Amino acid sequence: MQTLVKYVTLWLVLVINALAATHEAARCIVYLTGQHAVIPSEDYLVDPITHVILAFMRSDVFDVDKTPTEFPLFTAVNEVRQQFNPDTKIMVAIGGWGDSQGFEEAARDDASRKRWVGQVKAMVDLTGADGVDIDWEYPGGNRDDYKLIPNSQREWEIEAFRLLVAELRTALGTDKLLSIAVPALERDLMAFTNSTVPSIARHVDFINVMTYDMMNRRDNVVKHHSGVADSGEAIRRYIDRGAPPHKLNLGLGYYTKWFMTEECNDQRPLGCPTQLLEDPTSGADLGKAGAFSWHDEVPAELVDSFTRAQAHGFYDEDGSYGYWDADEKRWWSYDTPATIEAKIPRLVGELELGGVFAWGLGEDAPLFKHLRATLDGVRALRGGSERRLKDEL
Repeated sequence: MQTLVKYVTLWLVLVINALAATHEAARCIVYLTGQHAVIPSEDYLVDPITHVILAFMRSDVFDVDKTPTEFPLFTAVNEVRQQFNPDTKIMVAIGGWGDSQGFEEAARDDASRKRWVGQVKAMVDLTGADGVDIDWEYPGGNRDDYKLIPNSQREWEIEAFRLLVAELRTALGTDKLLSIAVPALERDLMAFTNSTVPSIARHVDFINVMTYDMMNRRDNVVKHHSGVADSGEAIRRYIDRGAPPHKLNLGLGYYTKWFMTEECNDQRPLGCPTQLLEDPTSGADLGKAGAFSWHDEVPAELVDSFTRAQAHGFYDEDGSYGYWDADEKRWWSYDTPATIEAKIPRLVGELELGGVFAWGLGEDAPLFKHLRATLDGVRALRGGSERRLKDEL
């Protein structure tokens, strides 16, 4: 009996060590953007960060035959590297919202794909980056010009995107990181299906699911733009389609959004009709929605309403935060530190995801309240997992 107990105990110790190591390696990723290139000076706010992704380098830079002597970016990889832990990986994001032409040209045929990925590899070698993040929003359609160019004209991109990712993996090799930023909403997942996701996932090191902007000007009813339950549903879409949970990262938005609405019930604003937020013909912004980061100065015309949102907002049952301003018929939606602390154990922990990422680091300056909540949540997840396993002994 003692021998059996000894072997069972040894087995549990091995399990503990393996799982604790997995949580200890949980990714904590931040995008560093050209709009808010601010990095905290305190070591305890930067040392836990595992990856920094510099955003953005334009996608069309690589659609050339001759390798450029330099690749335009708002900062230098080596300069950023000096401000983080030596083990932190520094990557370059390519693309971003509104930048798709370069991807479209690159993906057209085998020759264009080889040319594009060859120049991306040259950029990585020249800059010393640890890898690249592909942010094509979105292969298959629903881009910024979706009202002018129907998705039917972009169906070919679905297979082409898969091939482009595979070609890039081959060019970079296994010693460089390759990640992709992907949409959260079902309507935008044209290129992420049951047949494509397993193949795409095999070629990338991780997948950043943009679980924010889930309410935008294409919507016509009130909802949370980065709600807790909605974020969980978005992550599960990828898991259900074949993405390994450990390759998925939960997205956190360090900014606030607002939308003009019709008359709502201030006790139950979700589902309330919005005003018309975009031109139905061109898709142009009608100025009835907006966003700003915590680093930005609050626009003067929004100060009173935003003050009310901060003072009187509510938490839903799932932990999402919002506020409907009856005086202005304006809906506010954003993550608070408490919301972030609710998301990490519920989604990253319970779904056994690979980690979290934030858009973006400097957007949370100067107080870095949301970053602090993110780091606290990751630390609690790691420590809590290890303690629970030890308790089982």
